Amino acid sequence: MTKKSFTIDEIKRKIEQYCVYQDRCHKEVEQKIRDYNLIPEAREMILLSLMKDNFLNEERFSKSFARGKFRIKSWGKQRIVRELKFRDISAYNIKTALKEIDESEYIETVYRITENRNEVISEPNIYKRKKKLIDFLMRKGYENELIYKVVNEIVS
Repeated sequence: MTKKSFTIDEIKRKIEQYCVYQDRCHKEVEQKIRDYNLIPEAREMILLSLMKDNFLNEERFSKSFARGKFRIKSWGKQRIVRELKFRDISAYNIKTALKEIDESEYIETVYRITENRNEVISEPNIYKRKKKLIDFLMRKGYENELIYKVVNEIVS
């Protein structure tokens, strides 16, 4: 089976569609371009063109990523930072992205998901119940001080 070959313009259009569908980070787009086995000059040309035409914007990606993961998956700031670092996002863009999360909404969310989780846990032992809640919130990526404060208020 032979691989279909594309012109540079066709590949560029395909990558533009890939970026239009959803905000992407440089790492994802570079991987997608690498899949086409292009020469380095062509890869550079396509990347520069995407950035120039604003298909690829790391700040926009990091902001929408942070908003989405917080609102939809209720991730904490630490988890969001970890995931953005994994995608090679700059420290400046990570800081900017975290500003997208409203502090009062953040606190509200921690309380809400802790209460919801507490109702689901069927552990009669109060210490084991607290441990399960703490582990859950840590996986979600919330800060330790906040976790202990919330868990101690909810489970008493």
